[in-house]
Amino acid sequence: MTSAPIVTVEILAASIWIGSLVCLAVVSRVARTELEASARAVLFRAVGRRYAVVGTGSLLVAIGAGLAMAWPPAQWSATVDSAVALAGFLVLATAAGMAQARTMGTLQRRAVRTAADPVALRALRRGRKLATALRLVMAGATLAVVVLAAMAISR
Repeated sequence: MTSAPIVTVEILAASIWIGSLVCLAVVSRVARTELEASARAVLFRAVGRRYAVVGTGSLLVAIGAGLAMAWPPAQWSATVDSAVALAGFLVLATAAGMAQARTMGTLQRRAVRTAADPVALRALRRGRKLATALRLVMAGATLAVVVLAAMAISR
């Protein structure tokens, strides 16, 4: 039997994590079409600093609450084992995404300073593709963890 406070924390933290992924995707798309390059760089630097606390914090709290609900490990099924492994992968993918975002900020600032630099512009285009791929991986891993958790709870 799982306690209501732990379930509440799990639902809230998971909601913040999933909502923040959707919000980042929307903000990224709008910023690319509506903001000048220099304004985008300032926006994403500020968003990234706050997201590092709110988004990552909510992911870690959600994982912690999920582990608390599934405890003890000796009673875990293969489904729970898979969810835990994917959650660990998600933490690593998030760390990679944050590192890549810092690199993108540097590239964006360099591209703004040297607008005609084809090397900087190519690096920025490659970085955007990598950022998109990382976000898709994070979204897919998040969805998989949610599905596996739902399967484990429904048994």
